[in-house]
Amino acid sequence: MDEHLEQIKNMVVSGKHKEIEDVVKKAIEHNASPQKIINDAMISAMDVVGERFSAGEIFVPEMLVAAATMKKGLDMIKPLLKSEDIGSKGTIIMCTVKGDMHDIGKNLVIMMLEGAGFNVIDLGVDLSVARLIEKLEQVKPAVLGLSALLTTTMPEMKKAIAALEANGLRDTVKVMIGGAPVDAAFADKIGADGYGKDAAEAVRLARNFVAGI
Repeated sequence: MDEHLEQIKNMVVSGKHKEIEDVVKKAIEHNASPQKIINDAMISAMDVVGERFSAGEIFVPEMLVAAATMKKGLDMIKPLLKSEDIGSKGTIIMCTVKGDMHDIGKNLVIMMLEGAGFNVIDLGVDLSVARLIEKLEQVKPAVLGLSALLTTTMPEMKKAIAALEANGLRDTVKVMIGGAPVDAAFADKIGADGYGKDAAEAVRLARNFVAGI
């Protein structure tokens, strides 16, 4: 790997958000292509971060700093990209279900998905099923991510999937769920396509869904 790309990758993995802009600037000055910076340095770095998180080598704070570092670098590159060159891995809608105001876990998953190259639309918290269906019909995402932290709001996930079926949308989108009270058995029970126990697993699921695995 090019020296500058390796530096960028290491800085993202290490969460060196204060230095990332200077290194990205140098890479650009040395004619590193924006696509290479994104794919070979930034996305590659976030893959390492996800692996370390899954292995218990780092924790949520380190993950957040790495994601923020990646975003700072990405913001410098975006103006250099032609719209057709952005090359999103696919569009994902994320939300916390009706009655639940928690979003820390959801936001972490969003940062990791963006770091993996996905276009993520965050519909926020306390989202009604009606609003969700409206946005799904407009956006037509490849993946829908539903989050819940309260056991009392878990039934809203089932309602959302039932609404997808009722509106003829179930076959158009893959549904993954996550949050402290849910598990793989619950995902199977309500008809979701997968359960992400953490942000790294959510990225793996999304990649598999988009790839048709």
